[in-house]
Amino acid sequence: MATRRTFLQLGTGAALSAGPFINTGAFQVFAGSTATYSTRTIDLVVNSPVVDMLSLFSLEKIFTAAATGGNPLVFSREELLAIKQSGIDVFHPATGISGSNAHSIVLAFMAACNGLVAEFPDLLVRVASAADLRRAVAEGKLGIIPGVQNSDHFRSVQDVKSFHQLGQRVSQLTYNTQNLIGSGSTDRVDGGITDFGAQIVAAMNEVGMAVDVSHCGDRTTLDAFEISTRPVLITHSNCRTLVAGHPRCKSDAAIKAMARSGGVMGIAALRNFVTAQEPATLDSYIDHIDHVARVAGLEHVGIGSDADLHGYDDLPGPLLERLKASFKSSYGFRERIDIEGLDHPKKMFDLVSGLIRRGYRDEQIRAVLGGNFSRVLAEIWGH
Repeated sequence: MATRRTFLQLGTGAALSAGPFINTGAFQVFAGSTATYSTRTIDLVVNSPVVDMLSLFSLEKIFTAAATGGNPLVFSREELLAIKQSGIDVFHPATGISGSNAHSIVLAFMAACNGLVAEFPDLLVRVASAADLRRAVAEGKLGIIPGVQNSDHFRSVQDVKSFHQLGQRVSQLTYNTQNLIGSGSTDRVDGGITDFGAQIVAAMNEVGMAVDVSHCGDRTTLDAFEISTRPVLITHSNCRTLVAGHPRCKSDAAIKAMARSGGVMGIAALRNFVTAQEPATLDSYIDHIDHVARVAGLEHVGIGSDADLHGYDDLPGPLLERLKASFKSSYGFRERIDIEGLDHPKKMFDLVSGLIRRGYRDEQIRAVLGGNFSRVLAEIWGH
């Protein structure tokens, strides 16, 4: 079976040999799409490790499963093959799980993740180490990093080790609201990381599980950088300097502290996080990459789209409205959630095209696409 990379390379070759020559060096990559990309863009996506540190296989399956109690990770071979065409090598399909039954729900989620990989070993790799990440890329398989967008399931310090043994490699300390560990981004008062939370961070450091503060409140976010002895991640957020006052964006102080810890920040692709005004464009998104690079250094920025390959606006109306209603008004949802250019399966090709237009060099683009997250995950995991 041809790998995804081989497929894309064959597709490019077919355009070169059978199609009309275009002086711009632009070629179609996806069947059924008239979009064209430069050979430089195609090479950067196809021949770079591409890591999206908050990337979901199917938003519709997740929200449907949440409503019905079903399994959000049931996919056919055909669906997985379609996902492979995106150019993304490694997905971090974490969801927010909270409440009194979080422990049992996360157990079921981990079982579903491990079961999906076991069902399709020729297509999927569970990424639990740096070697696994490299193997996924080398073998042209989809890498899955098991993680959770909350830590409510850690009822005790021992739970950290137990879930690490099940394969969990990333845990967000809080979602949007207070838990036993700390405060969330939409809490009115942020008391910072609790004594229990400090013990959880220490346990995560010990086993090599990445600490994620994407949804944490400001004080809790800064506390994590002070307490953790390993780099701390912001897997999917944006820059508050560019979207004044938004609770899901991070201050420059937090971004600088993240860099001092050795961490990496993934930029999310939700228009209400990217700009307070319309239009919200691909260039608006790249402004956030630029800002982190200026404030913290290019080696500390990556991708954390916070979406699946088709985006939120393609969800059935009732699901989309239920989603919006589940967040506080401070999220500031507008009529549309997605950003044009980042709301389709070929979004990594559009992103690279935009970075090229912005003047980024090839080695810088490779770092943003996945090199930075690959480096820091290896450091956190210790192997």
